[in-house]
Amino acid sequence: MSVDENAFKAALAATAVHIEALLDGLLTPEPMTGETARPEILLAAMQHGALGGGKRLRPFLLVESARLCGVDTDAAHLAGAALELVHCYSLVHDDLPAMDNDDLRRGRPTVHKVYDDGMAILAGDALLTLAFDVMARPQVHSDASVRLDLVLGLARASGLGGMAGGQALDLAAEGRYTADKAPLALSEAHIRQLQAMKTGALLLFAVEAGGILGRAPAATRQALAAYGRAIGAAFQIADDILDIEADTATLGKSAGKDVEQGKGTLVALLGLDAAKAERDRLARNALESLGAFGPEADLLRATARFIVQRGH
Repeated sequence: MSVDENAFKAALAATAVHIEALLDGLLTPEPMTGETARPEILLAAMQHGALGGGKRLRPFLLVESARLCGVDTDAAHLAGAALELVHCYSLVHDDLPAMDNDDLRRGRPTVHKVYDDGMAILAGDALLTLAFDVMARPQVHSDASVRLDLVLGLARASGLGGMAGGQALDLAAEGRYTADKAPLALSEAHIRQLQAMKTGALLLFAVEAGGILGRAPAATRQALAAYGRAIGAAFQIADDILDIEADTATLGKSAGKDVEQGKGTLVALLGLDAAKAERDRLARNALESLGAFGPEADLLRATARFIVQRGH
């Protein structure tokens, strides 16, 4: 029996509560072994950027993928918290005036509006660094080689060939680095690559991390990767649709920013109806990739449906 919407939302919320508690416990004033002190203002900026909001979708995907592979949920939650720290860092930096210049995030003023640009940069840097600190801890997995694989995977999903590289392509597409400063006309292939890096890489890593934690066989890991790639692409299209159709209050951030900044999206290239059809096709692909699994994968299936519903 498939998971209904209410059961899915309850499971998503329960994971969010666990992740919030873990993040709160990680962002305390007491220095860890090897630290000298934790400056109060930097800690406050990090807390503002990481606590008090968000669906925690990436940790949820990691936890559910790990559960599918027989992993203890405590370890998966801690790995999920590390992943969420990377996501939170990216939002803090993404909101800066030099990037997307947003004043709102999750219905609250962004970190640079509460503090300033310099402290927001440092908060993002520190959240990113803390993520790798957490992922490397023995509580994530007793086998150091597994932790190494997780750290390596997270680094590659986050950096030059992943999220940061995708953000660079996104900025370049706005025409910032051309003589006339006009937005670039991107091909469909270029847009898909950009989005697979900027948004899709962390979502893909979330489900791959479950397989790494569970030392899953190759077939399982390949199925999870196919699922992760499909939902990563569907998620970005749904997000672009919301940017057009939803208002600021619903989004918790400024609506209409993509159109205003001339960002290259599949919605802009293909049109709204075709983009919705592509989002739905990708969600079906995600569901098909889980065909070899039984009801233990139902929450992952429900996640694919949830991503589509975000854009309705």
